Amino acid sequence: MKSYKNKDKIPPIMLGSSTPKEWRIPLIDWDRPPWNRWAFQNIRQILPTANIKRNKNFVSELKYNLHNIEDIAFKDTNGKDTSVSTMLEDTYTDGFLVHIDGQVIHESYYNGMEPSSLHIAQSVSKSVTSTVAGILIGRGLLDPGQMITHYLPELENTAWNGATLQHVFDMTSGVKFSEEYDVRNSDIGKMDVASGWKPIPEGSDPNEYWPDCVWDQMLTLEEKEIDHGERFLYRSIETDVIAHAMERVTGKKLAELISEELWQTMGAEEDANITVDSSGYGLSCGGISSSLRDFARFGILHLNDGMLNGKQIIPRDWIEDIRSGNHGLANESLRTTYPNGKYRNQFWIEDASKTTVMCIGVFGQLIYIAPEYNMVVVKFSTWPDFLDDTHKLNTLSAIHAIANNYKGKG
Repeated sequence: MKSYKNKDKIPPIMLGSSTPKEWRIPLIDWDRPPWNRWAFQNIRQILPTANIKRNKNFVSELKYNLHNIEDIAFKDTNGKDTSVSTMLEDTYTDGFLVHIDGQVIHESYYNGMEPSSLHIAQSVSKSVTSTVAGILIGRGLLDPGQMITHYLPELENTAWNGATLQHVFDMTSGVKFSEEYDVRNSDIGKMDVASGWKPIPEGSDPNEYWPDCVWDQMLTLEEKEIDHGERFLYRSIETDVIAHAMERVTGKKLAELISEELWQTMGAEEDANITVDSSGYGLSCGGISSSLRDFARFGILHLNDGMLNGKQIIPRDWIEDIRSGNHGLANESLRTTYPNGKYRNQFWIEDASKTTVMCIGVFGQLIYIAPEYNMVVVKFSTWPDFLDDTHKLNTLSAIHAIANNYKGKG
């Protein structure tokens, strides 16, 4: 079934007290179109989650000076004239917020989303998890140069043996892990089952192993395809290795850590949540749902070098390392969309010669943090496909056009 755009009539997905079978969310395909357009804002009705509590007594203020940005023009990937409003429609936008020079200049919602709505972040969750890990590193609880097995000795019999925590942060371990989203029994497909996101696909080989939880899957990854530190290769499960180390050194669940170390201290307006597997583990690589405004607050905190109201929440040297540290290795796939791009500490680097960093998730999730522009942009989307370079590049071109148009006008 095809997806629908914001200008189209919204189909009656999960509508009413007796939803017809043809409009009920199929659990095997809740993240595929058109179901994802409803599901991404209603994760708690589909999957088990843990709450990420805010501090009800403290909400950090967002200042507003709204402008009309929809008519700002730019060239699309085909070199044709287009506009921000066209980009928002064509890229299946659910929410879009632009903060520049200390003020929100644009905030808009689509597809039934509202300011208090929570939207799944997909792999933007990796950057949130990494940020909390950076706080723990600042306290001396984690050391990026330490071996993974120092924190998780059970992994000595896996391909992570010999890898450092920094290898995992940068996804440069040599662990073999297939990130093929459309292959049901790929490693990432099996992670869908292990995380509790999906049932075992019908027609699967009855002799094939399907892990019961993410930890169990980690223990099965025994094959190394290249030496640690030799190559960048995107592996979602690396974030979950980090998160398990975080839980091990603190004795706390990930949802509790995110709440105490970040969500409460940055003054979130809404509680967030994270999907959990059968062991109660929160899926750090993709399971967080947040409001648009609270992700703006997260981005602004990074933009301001980890400071809020005179308090250092995120260590400044951790943020500096993300922006301008040893950005490690990039593969050809990364260079097709970011010719001078890199990856560091679970953040994407748009251009290694600058300090802009990005938190990116499949289906069009984005937090864009640009010190060069004094700018943060948050975009929630429900693309029909996991990956779409045209949508990604047109979104970035629109952001650049907005920045160039409004820089210094706040």
